[in-house]
Amino acid sequence: MNDTTKTAFDQLTSSDKEIQTQAFFSIMAETEQPVDWAYEVWDGLVADLHHKDNRRRAIASQILCNLAKSDPENRMLSDFPALLHVTRDERFVTARHCLQGIWKVGVVGQPQQQMVMNGLAGRYAECITEKNGTLIRYDIVDDLRKMYDVLEDETIKTLALKLIETEDDLKYRKKYAGLWRGV
Repeated sequence: MNDTTKTAFDQLTSSDKEIQTQAFFSIMAETEQPVDWAYEVWDGLVADLHHKDNRRRAIASQILCNLAKSDPENRMLSDFPALLHVTRDERFVTARHCLQGIWKVGVVGQPQQQMVMNGLAGRYAECITEKNGTLIRYDIVDDLRKMYDVLEDETIKTLALKLIETEDDLKYRKKYAGLWRGV
């Protein structure tokens, strides 16, 4: 890991939100491509998924989603439950940040794809009683669409359409289905 990246990771814990945000965006940009230093920060990020500060939980979850492509040891297969747990965070903005990036885990390999599909299907079913259940469902269907766009695997599309059909409210069913138009 180069010094610039080390500094950025150090700045993630800054009390200055602007410095923290700039460091986060720098790391997210760097991790758009595979990196060889993922395991230097992996365990700390997994630990931060349980941090008392919801901002730290959100940051850790998003960086881990980006680092999934840099995980030749497949650590994500055992750490995914902690990541999925953040999608249930008490702070909805934290949960949503995690949820909107979790599809990136599902495109790195077949075991990860199946794990993410199963996790999202479970969240789709359970979130109906949550305060923002319809928004969570929308994000889940959007995650599946993003996975499908990368992998073009019909099992993803089949799952998404099956989940959409379970929506009782026709207004929301139509909204979710709109994400799949043209496919």
